[in-house]
Amino acid sequence: MSHSGAAVVEVSKDKNGIDQVLLQNPRGASARVSLHGGQVLSWRSERGEELLFISSKSVFKPPKAVRGGIPICFPQFGNGSLEQNGFARNRIWVIDNEPPPLNPNDSNGKAYIDLLLKPSEDDLKIWPHSFEFRLRVSLAAEGHLTLISRIRNINCKPFSFSIAYHTYFSISDISEVRIEGLETLDYLDNLCEKERFTEQGDALTFESEVDRAYLSSSGAIAVFDHERKRTFVVRKEGLPDVAVWNPWDKKSKSIVDLGDEEYKQMLCVDGAAIEKPITLKPGEEWTGRVELSVLASS
Repeated sequence: MSHSGAAVVEVSKDKNGIDQVLLQNPRGASARVSLHGGQVLSWRSERGEELLFISSKSVFKPPKAVRGGIPICFPQFGNGSLEQNGFARNRIWVIDNEPPPLNPNDSNGKAYIDLLLKPSEDDLKIWPHSFEFRLRVSLAAEGHLTLISRIRNINCKPFSFSIAYHTYFSISDISEVRIEGLETLDYLDNLCEKERFTEQGDALTFESEVDRAYLSSSGAIAVFDHERKRTFVVRKEGLPDVAVWNPWDKKSKSIVDLGDEEYKQMLCVDGAAIEKPITLKPGEEWTGRVELSVLASS
């Protein structure tokens, strides 16, 4: 199965028999998506560098989500009435061969796959709302990775949800990294019972555990990795907030599927809707997207 030009789309099975989709652009950049969770597990530059972090202790065995890549947190981000970060990342999605059309710019020259999640009867017992969650993962000629979510309420009553693309970037060393684009924003600090603060610095750097939701961010977010001389840029639409997380040493030791020292090589920066849940009336659809790109920097 292949789309336009020399872009490649290949489906194969992983060791658990679950379909994985390889997307490759003509220049050799690639992405790998598992139908378990609709989760991106790999994003490589045209030089073959892995741009996403996957823990060496990840459990590649459903229903547990893999620690790393880009798990999709829906219909809940963080803690709440459902399991932490919702159930979408633990479910088996299907390939959507006839998705409702998107803008032609979201297809032209891109390697892409469309996935679909509908709730099972068991899901409806824990979260009694019928929905269709369509996800397009696409890789552009320039190597940008884009995830577009379309969530439709096919219920007869409204429902609300929160969502995050929980993106684990691969970095050289957490103490050498800085984030720009969050200055002057308010944030909720999950280490201080979600108390609200305002970001005072020009850039966010890391010296200890960070677990925050920055609110109403409209511009691009840049993650500078000085040692690797590269910068990740996160752009988003329909996702007002940005979650930033690094567990640091103490928390890492309590996370079973994360190596004790691996916090140094990862940083989560998520396009998200956290503070104000999104509400859909019957028949209504929400669209959100995140675009990830990587640039060489000095």
